[in-house]
Amino acid sequence: MSADVWTSVVTVVTFVSALSLAAWLWLLLARGFFWRTDVRLPARKEPGVWPSVCVVVPARDEAAVLPASLPSLLAQDYPGRAEVFLIDDGSTDGTGGLACELARRHDGLPLTVASPGEPPAGWTGKLWAVRHGIDLARAREPEYLLMTDADIAHAPDSLRALVSAAGTGGFDVVSQMARLRVESLWERLVVPAFVYFFAQLYPFRWIGGGRAGSGRKKGTRTAAAAGGCVLLRTEAAERARIPDAIRHAVIDDVALARAVKGAGGRVWLGLAEGVDSVRPYPRLHDLWRMVSRSAYAQLRHNPLVLTATVVGLALVYLVPPAAVLAGLAAGRGTTALLGAAAWLVMAGTYLPMLRYYRQPLWLAPTLPFTAFLYLLMTVDSAVQHYRGRGAAWKGRTYARPEAVPEEG
Repeated sequence: MSADVWTSVVTVVTFVSALSLAAWLWLLLARGFFWRTDVRLPARKEPGVWPSVCVVVPARDEAAVLPASLPSLLAQDYPGRAEVFLIDDGSTDGTGGLACELARRHDGLPLTVASPGEPPAGWTGKLWAVRHGIDLARAREPEYLLMTDADIAHAPDSLRALVSAAGTGGFDVVSQMARLRVESLWERLVVPAFVYFFAQLYPFRWIGGGRAGSGRKKGTRTAAAAGGCVLLRTEAAERARIPDAIRHAVIDDVALARAVKGAGGRVWLGLAEGVDSVRPYPRLHDLWRMVSRSAYAQLRHNPLVLTATVVGLALVYLVPPAAVLAGLAAGRGTTALLGAAAWLVMAGTYLPMLRYYRQPLWLAPTLPFTAFLYLLMTVDSAVQHYRGRGAAWKGRTYARPEAVPEEG
């Protein structure tokens, strides 16, 4: 490479690294302080009369995790009337029978185990199971529905804290992002970043900012929830036609929050206190499958959005370390300094999430590597989509949205 060409390349890298630093300064200050981890259950007071709650647990082949999660639900210290409905979604590992056995061994909330059969066309299996559970719960006329995944363990006061928060704040949805398991090397590298990227995409402070269409501050229309723990007011579910209105959604938690907020409801999402996932992801393959199964659906199967996402990830996460290396190799201090500054801001914003997950802070500079993995997972998700495989999970492959029949 000639000296002139090399100089031109380094000049371009310098310019792009300046853009990356500007992007990080914007993310630091203007993206809802997404990097902070202090959005927890809002201030609350216990009601004089506790409303009734039905807990709906869709479960498909969950025998491995159920002993660590279901007893925590049955043992909820809730002063009002509460009941658990576990919907066995075609399991082949004895999930339903194990659930009944656990209920016999553990005193606590009453448990009903039912099976909805195979989902009809246009429904994802999980939402078909949720619909069946809600139909069963409707006979009890609960004021709230708690939808929680089969791998989620709850602290004894989890339900009463959720209900108190919803009643005090006037929220129709109160959702907590469960603390995922972080034990293996790959979990340490990928899991905290997963939550960090989610918060960057859906800043928690923006989600609870107000009603849709209220005209309040920017971002109040942002809506999201975390499917592992969603307390939903029954009246709001009926108003938003949940789950029928989102029956084909692969990313059902975000779709639920959008539907509720679009119907005039209030939504709150924050990091969990006493809500933990017990599902292990020991290998990179397990985490790759978790992310890639829905990553392209998150981008609404739009190739232009995919291209913009790849470019954005490269600019924000990959350019800083590349600029440092290029600047040092070319003897360009400005290039290296700009890259280092962007990398430093990046790592600084990642520190709170590492603290939340009780991980060593030296992992913060590795975020570009993890972001590169997520970039590859996203591209792989698109490749699988265009190969006609759709989103696959627990033995089911879901059709493309355009192939899902609409109901009147």
